[in-house]
Amino acid sequence: MADISTETHTAMNDIKAATIQVTDQTQAASARSFDQTVAAMKDGMNKASSTVETSQLQIKEGITKTMKTAEEVVAFSQGNMEAMIKAGQIWSTGLQDISKQMASSMQASYEEAMSAFKAMTSVKSLKEAVDLQVGLARSAVEKSVTESSRYTDASFKLAEQALAPLSSRVTLAVEKFGKAG
Repeated sequence: MADISTETHTAMNDIKAATIQVTDQTQAASARSFDQTVAAMKDGMNKASSTVETSQLQIKEGITKTMKTAEEVVAFSQGNMEAMIKAGQIWSTGLQDISKQMASSMQASYEEAMSAFKAMTSVKSLKEAVDLQVGLARSAVEKSVTESSRYTDASFKLAEQALAPLSSRVTLAVEKFGKAG
């Protein structure tokens, strides 16, 4: 019986040793698993933190670009408004000049008509009256054609001058925004 008890004792020691070994291996595996889990969590947190930082940088860059674009749009719009004002000033001044020229021309025509009326009252014959009337009509037509041509030219020139500030803004817009596409 002593042999059984020794065998039992040996078997129990083997079981105890195996249990200790399995426990140690389980503890080591648990520790490795815990360490791996902690490392994975740290890695995940680092990645999440990096992603948040990257997102924050992208958002900041986006806001900066948006603000810059808004500032450019405001500055461009201000330039457009200044061009409109300048075009209006050129147009207004030009119309005043043309109106003054027309008024002066009308005054001269009135004075010529009064002079012609006086001349008509002092004619001595029908032929002299007809000759005077034909001369006055010819002169009036020539002056009308000359004046009309002069006012047409002045109007076209004024339109070109008034549109110049607006044309330059259109050119600038095409240069600035045309290459954005």
